[in-house]
Amino acid sequence: MIKNKKLTIILFGFGILYSLISLVNHYLLRTYALDLGAYSNALYDYSHFQWNDSTVFKSIKENLLADHFDLYLIIFSPLSLVFKTYTLLLVQLVFILLGGLGIYKYFVFSYKNEKLAISATLYFFLFYGIYSALAFDYHSNVISASLVPWFFYFLKKKNVLKTSLLLTFIIIGKENISLWMAFICLGMIIEYRKNKYWRNYLFLAFTFCIAYFLLITSVVMPAIANGNEYPHFQYSSLGENYLAAFFHLFQHPIDSFETLFTNHTNDLHGDYLKLELFVIIFFSGLFLLIRKPYYLLMLLPIFGQKLFHDNISMWGIHDQYSIEFAPIMAIGIFSVIGEFSNKKLLRISSFSVIILSLLCTVRVMDSTLIYTNKNKIRVYKASHYSRDYSTKEVRDKLNEIPKDAILSAQSTFVSQLAYRDDIYQFPMIKDAEYIILSINEGSYPLSEDDFEVEIQKINESDNWHKEYEKNGFYIYKKSQ
Repeated sequence: MIKNKKLTIILFGFGILYSLISLVNHYLLRTYALDLGAYSNALYDYSHFQWNDSTVFKSIKENLLADHFDLYLIIFSPLSLVFKTYTLLLVQLVFILLGGLGIYKYFVFSYKNEKLAISATLYFFLFYGIYSALAFDYHSNVISASLVPWFFYFLKKKNVLKTSLLLTFIIIGKENISLWMAFICLGMIIEYRKNKYWRNYLFLAFTFCIAYFLLITSVVMPAIANGNEYPHFQYSSLGENYLAAFFHLFQHPIDSFETLFTNHTNDLHGDYLKLELFVIIFFSGLFLLIRKPYYLLMLLPIFGQKLFHDNISMWGIHDQYSIEFAPIMAIGIFSVIGEFSNKKLLRISSFSVIILSLLCTVRVMDSTLIYTNKNKIRVYKASHYSRDYSTKEVRDKLNEIPKDAILSAQSTFVSQLAYRDDIYQFPMIKDAEYIILSINEGSYPLSEDDFEVEIQKINESDNWHKEYEKNGFYIYKKSQ
């Protein structure tokens, strides 16, 4: 039970705000096959004691764990029996609130300063990375990141069992999280360097995280993948695999450092995306971490996995790719502020950093260099709460489709209909009994021209008849 009234109001208020982003987007058909649809389909399979085969987005069956080694979906799957396709969105929302609560408890315990704890919690809840993540479906790294404050809290309380359990639970969220946690442990070794017991414990935790990362990415995932290799090493500037990347970083430190700041892919749309990230992160308070640089060490793998990536979408400040900054910056920045002996300076610094975080978040909501659908995140605009067609009519028709039918659906409809045995992201059709499409939604993974061609083919085919059509929304049923 939370006894602090201010904290209760903060948790309740941000719970409402986050719901207005995440749940409203799903209700208004602004969530997609990747990743909510695929993961909701996995929840269905796991809750029925079967592995997921990734056929939502892959033409050939492959265990979903070969794409991302995410054990959270198995753990959360029983909840889907009640909440269906809203399950992961609700889970994500609850864990973010728990993350803020962890921030609060860490600072109350560490600094015995209620106002500092409230300020750090507000900073965390206002951090731009949370909003950009909520605006784009569900991702398990949000869950892991939200648990990191509790790792710090139990470590500070010197509770070995709970710290170890938290560490284990954090790294099973996704295979790359273990590498991040290794750097967090490395940073904490510096903080606890004078305490032999905890220094040794953190070194063992660091070793465990590295071993887990190598085991999962080099052995387990390749073993269950169709191609017998890890699918997400997309860092061609560093080499062909993680081992090559490790040696490249040490053999070419200057070139590697330059890559962090330059458009190394020469994609015309990639110019200034990295600069935008650094500006937003800097003004969110990164500059204060100079006083405790081991917190910067904890962020190195996050910068690396973003900025060395071949896909420019990873570089920017949108989607879920910045959520890991939130807990480290909240704890690091307010640990610096908490050591200010001048109370007036402490208050001014706390207030200033919170305002800066808010302004950076508004900037991300309002204007970014890379294109994003701002209607998904601008909760202060009427356009966030409406579409240019009746989503109620569409949802009513979707609900009429038999629950056991095999479907091929456009991305946004996959996330609504994924709680079933078989559903494919269009244009995969396979053995589908229904096809659900709309010209009002994005054509991904097809171009708009190719999407129109596919619709025309279906209209001309004797294998399908149009069961429903209104305002550009189509439901086709396989002919008998």
